[in-house]
Amino acid sequence: MSTAVTRPPAASEETSGRGTGGASLVQRLFAVREFGILAALLLLVVVTVVVQPRFLSQQNIRDLLLSASILTVLAAGQTMVIITRNVDLSVGSTLGLSAYATGTLLATQPGTPVLLALLVGMAVGAVAGLVNGVIVAVAKVPSLVVTLGTLYVFRGLDALWASTSGRLQINAADLPTGFKSLGTARLLGIPVLFLVAVLVVLVVGYYLRSYRSGREMYGIGSDPEAARLSGIPVGRRVLTAFVVNGALAGLAGVLYAARFQTLDATAGSGYELTVVAAAVVGGVAIFGGSGSVVGAALGALLLTTIGTALPQLGIDPFWRNAAVGALIIAAIALDRVLALRLAGRLRRRSSRGH
Repeated sequence: MSTAVTRPPAASEETSGRGTGGASLVQRLFAVREFGILAALLLLVVVTVVVQPRFLSQQNIRDLLLSASILTVLAAGQTMVIITRNVDLSVGSTLGLSAYATGTLLATQPGTPVLLALLVGMAVGAVAGLVNGVIVAVAKVPSLVVTLGTLYVFRGLDALWASTSGRLQINAADLPTGFKSLGTARLLGIPVLFLVAVLVVLVVGYYLRSYRSGREMYGIGSDPEAARLSGIPVGRRVLTAFVVNGALAGLAGVLYAARFQTLDATAGSGYELTVVAAAVVGGVAIFGGSGSVVGAALGALLLTTIGTALPQLGIDPFWRNAAVGALIIAAIALDRVLALRLAGRLRRRSSRGH
């Protein structure tokens, strides 16, 4: 994939000073892809409502938003990592470790403020992300290998901690009421956990679009060597992406603890592939360099809705995995087609300009 295709609009303008036309094309490309995801989501909802009108009941919508909240936070962090042409498969284990750390803190120190517990959970996740980032950015080990290993390391640490502490499972009765209310609280009828996820998407999206360091992550994903030659601190940016992703996985662990209120060493198992799927389905190129956090959030909401809608349609939930797999293949194929079309249009514009 060429740099011209995947470079974000602002970066293109900044580095070349004549990329307005290409920037406009890329902006439209992102808009079309996000609109396509939104259209697929609305179509799925309409079909499900026709078959099962109770699908849009207040309780069902609330459960849907709560389920999407955790996946959305994880997808926002994963987007930053994938944009830099890396991947983090350890987010599920990081979530579980952070959730258990938060639960243990609250169970042993019931008077701990919720905000402090949240920061502790994020700090645990950030440390896990730092470990991944250092090995990837400094030791130059492929992220797929590193995070596949730490997936099992973090899960093993979680299991070891639970077994040696004599607290194999933390239940709702062990958690303070103030923390448990976080999982059920609503603001203007909207679950607070979902509002937290929306805030995360807005902040990460603003950073990637408006900050030079955020835009440089797209350049790294487009062509790491070219980014390095142009003076971008590639290692530092990749390390930042992993640390932020880890911190957000830690935040997701706190949200997980608040929502489910039952924690053990298996918390978060299976999230890693679902998170990557949400980002890819949402239009984040698996080879880095393009995509948006809003698209990833829509992908997370679409996957969550599929999981909820299939039982309502009388379809075996087994087919959810098949549907997700088909969406991933379609997203990658669409990414390739759009990239080739955009590259062709940019070449034609360039030739007309000479």
